[in-house]
Amino acid sequence: MESLDLTVVWAAIIGFSVMAYVVMDGFDLGIGILFPTFKVGEERDQAMNAIAPVWDGNETWLVMGGGGLLAAFPLAYAILLPATYPLMIAMLLGLVFRGVAFEFRWRDPRHRAVWDVSFAAGSVVAALAQGITLGAILQGVRVENDAYAGGWLDWLSPFSLLTGVAVAIGYALLGACWLVWKTEGAGQRHARRLALPLGIATLAALAAVSAATPFLDYDYWRRWFEMPGVILTAQVPLLVVLAAATFFWSLRRGRERLPFLMALGLFLLGFVGLGISMYPYVVPQAVTIWDAAAPYESQIFMLVGALVIIPLILAYTAWSYWVFRGKVGTHGYH
Repeated sequence: MESLDLTVVWAAIIGFSVMAYVVMDGFDLGIGILFPTFKVGEERDQAMNAIAPVWDGNETWLVMGGGGLLAAFPLAYAILLPATYPLMIAMLLGLVFRGVAFEFRWRDPRHRAVWDVSFAAGSVVAALAQGITLGAILQGVRVENDAYAGGWLDWLSPFSLLTGVAVAIGYALLGACWLVWKTEGAGQRHARRLALPLGIATLAALAAVSAATPFLDYDYWRRWFEMPGVILTAQVPLLVVLAAATFFWSLRRGRERLPFLMALGLFLLGFVGLGISMYPYVVPQAVTIWDAAAPYESQIFMLVGALVIIPLILAYTAWSYWVFRGKVGTHGYH
């Protein structure tokens, strides 16, 4: 075991957890973002029922990613959390309002309009907070003596706002494509109409973030454009073009599942691009994964638990998605 670099293993585990959260919770946050565009009644009820069986389980991966960062890379956690306190507070409040609204809109029909607003607003706030956090980390965090040395609002910049809007648009695309797959009738037609402009907007946002990132730091530029690495990194935008072309083709041909899978593919490629830009730093240009890592013995101890817990989460997730694999109506799945 000594020959195995557990720090890299734990970086992969946390990266997988974050990506799993983005993939799984992204579409139900996206449905919340789009919620005001649905007609009151059948369309909104269908949209809520489409995520009812899975939305809370999806957020398991957020706990896994955050808890894993604290346990495996405590120094990074101690630096990044103070740097993004307002964003983390906003995200958690958004998720709380969203969760409460999800339950109460069925049990308190007299105030359903209020809960619908809470559901949509919580989704927008959570998505923006996550995207702005990503931008704040990419643009760099001031670190002195292994501690955060910046101010309360250092995270706020044009670039971080750009990434926030980009993530919210991407989540909305995932939500629309999920509804194309899982609903039928007027709700599906409405979601399909939304998917086309959202697909264009997502690609534009992805291009804008990708174009701006290399100018944040020379190291980003070097990783993407210097030879011989550019031979490999050039494959990422090429795959984005192929995934986008397949997405628009499948949407035009009336496919139901393929648009969602291609939208997921765009997110996965974006995550690959993020890894290319950041690795091996966990706090860009300041702290590497090895600088931030917990002691070897702690990593071994936690790995035993992770090897038990992660397969259980995956099995539960797969089972729940399989059970609720059909189309959804206004009263549930059929």
